Amino acid sequence: MNRIIALSSLLLLAAYSGLAQEPDARTLQETARTFARQGDYSNAIIVLNRALQKDPQNLELLKDLAFDYYLQKDYPKGLDIARNLTERNDADVQCYQLTGLFYKATDEATACERLYKAGIKRFPLSGVLYNEYGEVLFAKQDNSSIRQWEKGIEVDPNYSSNYYNACKYYFMTSDRVWGLVYGEIFVNLESYSKRTAEMKDLLLQGYKKLFMDAEPGKNQPNKSPFAAAWLSVIAKSAPAISKGISTESLTVLRTQFILNWFDKYPANFPFRLFDFERQLLREGMFDAYNQWIFGAAENLPAFQNWTATHNEEYTRFSNFQKGRVFKLPEGQYYQVVGK
Repeated sequence: MNRIIALSSLLLLAAYSGLAQEPDARTLQETARTFARQGDYSNAIIVLNRALQKDPQNLELLKDLAFDYYLQKDYPKGLDIARNLTERNDADVQCYQLTGLFYKATDEATACERLYKAGIKRFPLSGVLYNEYGEVLFAKQDNSSIRQWEKGIEVDPNYSSNYYNACKYYFMTSDRVWGLVYGEIFVNLESYSKRTAEMKDLLLQGYKKLFMDAEPGKNQPNKSPFAAAWLSVIAKSAPAISKGISTESLTVLRTQFILNWFDKYPANFPFRLFDFERQLLREGMFDAYNQWIFGAAENLPAFQNWTATHNEEYTRFSNFQKGRVFKLPEGQYYQVVGK
């Protein structure tokens, strides 16, 4: 009996000893992230502070801690951590993003501008920082915001938010070409987000505005050679929409555009978007692609009817769309932005 009691005591002691052995910093970080996903930011902060006792200079732990303070709306504590991170030799783009969040939350626009300028100087190929700097400028009605979004597109052509903001900016101006071009690139880079549906509606309205002009593109500002070529080709296809803009008429217009573009300009302006459209045309998926972009924005019941009556065609396109990655190469930047 004494042996049994002694053995039981040893087992209990071993169990308590195991519980007392605290997990490593990486395990604690995952625990904190679980708390954060559940909205329990207080516990996330407690666990992260415990992890930082084991690894005080861990950049990822400190970024998580700053972000949890942001989510908890404890801006002074979070800003103090984030701002120090940007001064480290191993700082990354996220450190500047985090600090920017705090400056925006506390309406410190001037400090935020300085931050993004410093970040861009350090990371000149970061589309993220150009986009966020543009948003800060746009919020104070500074039209130089478009130069930041354009630079982001030029140096980081696969970051979608610069296209989103640039497209919306151009749709507020008389610039018809770049709003349509950037909007279509955006929906291919970011195909299934809340912003995608918004952009599809803007694209439909954008084509209507283009052809509401007596001479499409006549008042196009800063007309680059690419924009001039685009307008000349689209003008040749204008008879396709003589009875109005619809998904069907846009499909005809855009089919003719691709055929005419590759007949005249492929060597002058290699462009991934147009290569992709020609691929869809050759593979018999261009109708479905145009329905995907314009159909629901124009008339949802009609779009649903089209997909039902063309089920095999639309399913084929949908599977193709979900199974590929639309990626733009560097060096296909043709916009001309005034200084």
